[in-house]
Amino acid sequence: MNNAVDPTTPVIALHGLTKRYGIGDAEHTVLDGVDLTIKKGEFIAIMGPSGCGKTTLLNILGLLDRSNGGDYKLNGKSVDSLSSAAHARIRSDQVGFVFQNFNLVPRLNVIENVALPLTYRGVRKTKRLQAASKMLATFHLSEREYYMPWQLSGGQTQRVAIARALVNDPSIVLADEPTGNLDSRSSHVIMEELSDIHKRGNTIIMVTHNPSLTTYASRVITMLDGRIDTDTKDPRAPINQIDTTKRRLDSHSEPTKTEEKAKKVSKKSTKTKSKSTRKGTKK
Repeated sequence: MNNAVDPTTPVIALHGLTKRYGIGDAEHTVLDGVDLTIKKGEFIAIMGPSGCGKTTLLNILGLLDRSNGGDYKLNGKSVDSLSSAAHARIRSDQVGFVFQNFNLVPRLNVIENVALPLTYRGVRKTKRLQAASKMLATFHLSEREYYMPWQLSGGQTQRVAIARALVNDPSIVLADEPTGNLDSRSSHVIMEELSDIHKRGNTIIMVTHNPSLTTYASRVITMLDGRIDTDTKDPRAPINQIDTTKRRLDSHSEPTKTEEKAKKVSKKSTKTKSKSTRKGTKK
């Protein structure tokens, strides 16, 4: 029996995906009929205001959460009705996670943290440590193998987290605000690492609040009120798109101090022009 996936089959296909929390009057819709197709090897950046559903979407894609409706196909196979144990096996075999808060285990050293996904897969200790060591070398962290997490800088910690995400050779990497706790220099290093991973053929789906990071992506999606608002393959476009989305959200909000100042300047300029016109008329 041939279990190979047709290369033309989307890695991810969502149709009418919904997610609600609460019941009765307290029910809240987080995802509202999301349709999304992602091909193998794409680098997707997902943006949008807080509460728009982007992290919930990422959790469902990574089988950390379940939808209430719609259909989710992963490599051509529906995963909605699978058991929690089956979801865990798929996560272990096909998905790598990179979180904003790193999520390294404090009591384990660096090499043990990186080897953790292989531990869950039942790989023998010698083999998993060899694989972890090789992955750390890829990220130039060999000399930090036996450091504890608290001995690392923020940038080093996130690189260890990325090494852990890749040690089981996943086809999909999900990154939730991977640079959220880093300075600009460390953020650049992490994004270059993700870019290199993408160039090796991995599919990357990244949630971020930072428009400048979307230039690393091959496709940018913005979300609003639980739906996909825009979807573009032009990495230069997202900043304008986010601004447009933000203007729609802020259209009924209180004006900022800058806006108030601009209005005053505009009014003053109008009054000055009006006076000049009246003087010209008198002459």
